[in-house]
Amino acid sequence: MTSQTFNYHVTHFVISAPDIRHLPGDEGIEVAFAGRSNAGKSSALNTLTNQKSLARTSKTPGRTQLINLFEVKEGVRLVDLPGYGYAEVPEEMKRKWQRALGEYLQMRNCLKGLVVLMDIRHPLKDLDQQMIQWAVDVNLPVLVLLTKADKLASGARKAQVTMVREAVISFGGDIQVEAFSSLKKFGVDKLQQKLDHWFSQIPPEVLAEEAAE
Repeated sequence: MTSQTFNYHVTHFVISAPDIRHLPGDEGIEVAFAGRSNAGKSSALNTLTNQKSLARTSKTPGRTQLINLFEVKEGVRLVDLPGYGYAEVPEEMKRKWQRALGEYLQMRNCLKGLVVLMDIRHPLKDLDQQMIQWAVDVNLPVLVLLTKADKLASGARKAQVTMVREAVISFGGDIQVEAFSSLKKFGVDKLQQKLDHWFSQIPPEVLAEEAAE
């Protein structure tokens, strides 16, 4: 299938929901962004969309407590999931987030791809591996973005990418690993290409309806 190209710069916020029961209908295509609370999810979304505050960034990791939906175009959505693994969040709140996260990942049928973000200096923590394993188990393709890649010199960056690529082979499944930097803007093209590929799976009849409008 030939990938369409999408204009991510026109992406706009739709809704923040505490759980999947408050989300719009389970139709179209969604790609979710997941990662530890300090992995740089919001920065990556802002860089992708070329909008400084589409996704709120915070000096205090763990502020993303809701499932945040952004629409690229009708039926095409990006999803910012609650960050996981931040120790200073109260235990009850952490459990609540984890439950919302798990429900979304297991029950949202329009979810077609998962972007897992990890700090390139500290990749593949236990929760990251659990997230990847879950995706592989349900045949969901994964793009691993090793964020904050500008923090490493070129040689060290390449070594980390190679290490992670070799490590994820053991999971099986469809997993791509790329270095990413919101600051230096590298890896953005790889992210766009992968999203274009996933979003091009929109059923032809949906595209035909849009074209007719």
